[in-house]
Amino acid sequence: MKPNLFSILPFLSVFFLFSLQGKETGKWESLFNGKDLSQFKGYKKDKPGNAWVAEDGAVKLIKAKGKSGGDLMTRGKYKFFELQLEWKLPKPGNSGIIYRVAEIDGPSYKTGPEMQIFHTMKAGGKTDTGSCYALYAPKVANLKPIGEWNSVRLLIKPGNKVEHHMNGELLCSYQIGSKDWNDRVSKSKFKNWSQFGKIDEGHVCFQDHGNEVWFRNLRIRNL
Repeated sequence: MKPNLFSILPFLSVFFLFSLQGKETGKWESLFNGKDLSQFKGYKKDKPGNAWVAEDGAVKLIKAKGKSGGDLMTRGKYKFFELQLEWKLPKPGNSGIIYRVAEIDGPSYKTGPEMQIFHTMKAGGKTDTGSCYALYAPKVANLKPIGEWNSVRLLIKPGNKVEHHMNGELLCSYQIGSKDWNDRVSKSKFKNWSQFGKIDEGHVCFQDHGNEVWFRNLRIRNL
């Protein structure tokens, strides 16, 4: 019997609904097995520097004589995704989560925007914790005391819409490539870096800024 178009429309609607849901809620991928750093590499290196260690179920950057770090980087590349993790600074320091990174001449942040990790935070602080470094400030200040874990959700959605969440609150949102984004970049230190924010799909880096930092419960999914 020849199917009637109207009779199959409900089924088509359900099919497309589930297809869209599948794209929005991809399968979670653990970035850390809790035992070693085999799922990571170094920025422009095949292996992480020996200052990065797996210890107590966390990824730790340990600063000690004879140890070299450099940025820790995912082996995989990601375009639209949600990243979840917890981080803490055992003492005052600086780090960051840098995304859509390409391995070119210069540091990882020459291509990738950064969600800042720092020991201070204030609403409106463009270089404080939770900011898109030097571009977008957090709207609230909810940093936990030094030595306590902070939970992060970093979302890069289709349309290049980005959200920074920490400890259950939205800190800032922006759209890469928008007029507002381009205006801010043109007035920043990134203005002469032609590939900054222009990489569609790239690695996620965890910054070595010379201070100790710990990460745990790292997972990511494609959106």
